[in-house]
Amino acid sequence: MAFKDQGNIKPFSNRIWLATPTMHGSELSYVTDAIQTNWVSTVGRNINDLEACCAKLIGRKYAVGLSCGTAALHLAIKLCGEKLYGQPKVGYGALEGKRVFCTDMTFDATVNPIAYEGGEAVFIDTDAETWNMDPEALEKAFELYPEVKLVVIANLYGFTGDLPRIVEICHKHGALVVEDAAESLGATYNGLQTGMFGDISIISFNGNKIVTGSSGGLLLTDSMDDANKVRKWSTQSREDAAWYQHEELGYNYRISNIVAGVALGNMEHLFEHIEQKKAVFERYEEGFKGLPIRMMPIVDGCVPNYWLSCAIIDREAMCRQVRGERDALYIPEEAKTCPTEILEVLARYNAEGRPIWKPMHMQPIYRSHPFVTKLGSGRAMSNAYIAENNALDVGMDIFERGLCLPSDNKMTEEQQKLVIELIRRCFE
Repeated sequence: MAFKDQGNIKPFSNRIWLATPTMHGSELSYVTDAIQTNWVSTVGRNINDLEACCAKLIGRKYAVGLSCGTAALHLAIKLCGEKLYGQPKVGYGALEGKRVFCTDMTFDATVNPIAYEGGEAVFIDTDAETWNMDPEALEKAFELYPEVKLVVIANLYGFTGDLPRIVEICHKHGALVVEDAAESLGATYNGLQTGMFGDISIISFNGNKIVTGSSGGLLLTDSMDDANKVRKWSTQSREDAAWYQHEELGYNYRISNIVAGVALGNMEHLFEHIEQKKAVFERYEEGFKGLPIRMMPIVDGCVPNYWLSCAIIDREAMCRQVRGERDALYIPEEAKTCPTEILEVLARYNAEGRPIWKPMHMQPIYRSHPFVTKLGSGRAMSNAYIAENNALDVGMDIFERGLCLPSDNKMTEEQQKLVIELIRRCFE
């Protein structure tokens, strides 16, 4: 086995996590206020203040608090679908039969709301220089599918691609942009907060995000009409009548005043969390010097929030590894390793890492959907053509060689040094 267990590192007595909530006490004061004033429903001061706080920070005019980031994405995509194609009949989605371009290397919550609304996601390959949506592949996608009028982009792990260029391409082709900034709260590109680049944007307060409410999310817009429409949809589309009057489909998607209180208190520590996450990233970067492993790239103009520290192993330093649908195997080799081995070693010592997001075009549920690389349709290209033109399926390659490292902002420097040493030994 490549990993050398020299017996001088003991398993961590307390588990080192990938990322966990970090509470400070201020959260409790907002929750206590909600309970003492009896505002424990989906209305209340915490919700109003959270919406105002986040809208101001990001630079949008309006924010709507929702039960989770996925709910926010769903209503953002529904809103854009109705703007583009009109209100559907009950039982039909706003995107029924329509194609939508979408980031390929992301969590499936980015993609599933397209299906909720009856659309078909077309996956856009990943840029090797940013690990986010490839603008050249996006341009190619518009050549192949000029009828597409909606694009969903996700900011991976708190880092961005060339957002202005991607948005420019979309708007040039008359397409609306939904920006999934669930992982990138507090990150900026050319001084603008993420969440400012989409025509409609969302953020998440899920339990492991850089700011958490345990759950919850926000939809961000500059249109009062859009904000009011989303608020109506999220409260079962109740009309302004003395009785319960319903004229269109609605959802129970509003955020709780309790959850909003936790998120509001946690928001006070956003930039403190970012600095802690940045320090974790930089310690990995320093600790891996001399190894055939590189941290996730930072594109010029982007100041990430460093939510997760991710790395990729050089191709020539990879031992043989194969992954099935649920299991992985590898063959140990001297001076080589792979994500499967590193993650197994970390788990043995009571530390949590994870594989990079498996690209959506590789997921069984979406395998029949179109997938576009910078050279055209990935489904149509032969392996020989790809090899001859050096056109990798970039997302698949990053998934094969990349991994998410323990990134908890409560991990001590000493603990991180031991994590780094464990990883170094995998290359021996």
